[in-house]
Amino acid sequence: MSTPAQRPNILLITVDDMDARSPGRFGGPPGLTPHIDTLADSGTRFTDAHVVAAVCQPSRSAIMTGRYPHANGAEGFEPIHDGVPVLTDGLRAAGYALGILGKVTHLAPVERFGWDHQRDMDDLGKGRDPQRYRDSAVEFLTGAVAADRPWFLMANMHDPHRPFHGSAAETEKFGGAVGTQYPAPDVVPAPGEYPVPGFLPDIDGVRTEYAQYLASVRRCDQVVGAVLDAVRESGGTRDTVIAFLSDNGMAFPFAKANCYLQSTRTPFVLVWPGVTTAGTVQDTARITMLDLVPTFCDAAGIAVPEGATGASLRSAVMGERTPDETAFTVFHETSAKGRYEMRCAQDSSFGYLWNAWSDGEREYRAENMDGLSWPAMQDSDDPEVVRRREFYLRRAPEELYDLRADPHSLTDLAADPAYRTVLEDYRSRMRSWMARDGDPLHERFVREVSGVPAA
Repeated sequence: MSTPAQRPNILLITVDDMDARSPGRFGGPPGLTPHIDTLADSGTRFTDAHVVAAVCQPSRSAIMTGRYPHANGAEGFEPIHDGVPVLTDGLRAAGYALGILGKVTHLAPVERFGWDHQRDMDDLGKGRDPQRYRDSAVEFLTGAVAADRPWFLMANMHDPHRPFHGSAAETEKFGGAVGTQYPAPDVVPAPGEYPVPGFLPDIDGVRTEYAQYLASVRRCDQVVGAVLDAVRESGGTRDTVIAFLSDNGMAFPFAKANCYLQSTRTPFVLVWPGVTTAGTVQDTARITMLDLVPTFCDAAGIAVPEGATGASLRSAVMGERTPDETAFTVFHETSAKGRYEMRCAQDSSFGYLWNAWSDGEREYRAENMDGLSWPAMQDSDDPEVVRRREFYLRRAPEELYDLRADPHSLTDLAADPAYRTVLEDYRSRMRSWMARDGDPLHERFVREVSGVPAA
């Protein structure tokens, strides 16, 4: 166990709504994210890391409690339950100074987390100004170092969340903020300059919005760089453990606010002095962000909070995790309070989804359908686009995808007799996990799905 004098600093960087393949080191446009790429080169890059709920507040609450949303209370945009331990409890008791930049109210109740220093969206140029992030980070770090305290800083960027740079929605929401309250990105890709992700149709409106999104990714990278500069200049001489991730997938159809692979997979980097090795890639361990609480507790030499699940990533870095573990992810509620219960079990072979809300009539609606892409899909008469949009609205109670052949989840195999055995296998995995973790829909799943033979 670490002594107070040995405890490292901890920097948790989260970005908002970034697809796992957007940073250059994760397969994104070369040169678009130099600061994130440099960070990835300094530690271990995980290629199969997942958040457990692909929407902001539930994802972040799970990260800070080490519990699934149904176990911590924040299934939607509400506070965690009274009495649920959080990461900052143990860090505070161990002498850590606690700071947060951005997304402050997306961990609720705010006072429960005990921040010594907090600056929210409007303090940080709508969460998009590199200089304000740098200055706020320096302010916090200087105070912690002067007091000879280890520090924990959660630096949350609001890019590339909607509204995207250059969009009509940006002007509508923020008016003339660009250039006054926050800068434009220094690189603005053109529509069609980079291919759209494979789960989206390659049509004009999607190309335009994807370019706007990438411009926001670029500015996000500038903010990441500003925070890392502040840590290098003002963070003190203690070792610093750094974790980088996105809270969920990009805010486009078939991504954020769903349970697909592109909904929950996150670009994850861990820099842990003495544990990780610069420039390494972990591509055999499937992890979730429930592992962060045990990881930070391990680094700080403190006890893991009661009820937290997951395990320290030390074992994954060392290659001691069982390869190809199944990742279980969930979705409950949109930011507009639309309740769409979904569950997913996935590994490197298949992704199985249960859409408890799908009844053949109800239509799905979420913020990922705002902007240009969904209207462009609605206007298209291409048969494949029509098929995709109609499926997206109503889904099916069960979906099954061969992720090796179909990584973008385009061809649903749940009703294919050739995959009956596979379907039953993943149903069984889902049933066992729901029972083990106390999912409130477990009995319904058994009654409606798991006890019924595959079609």
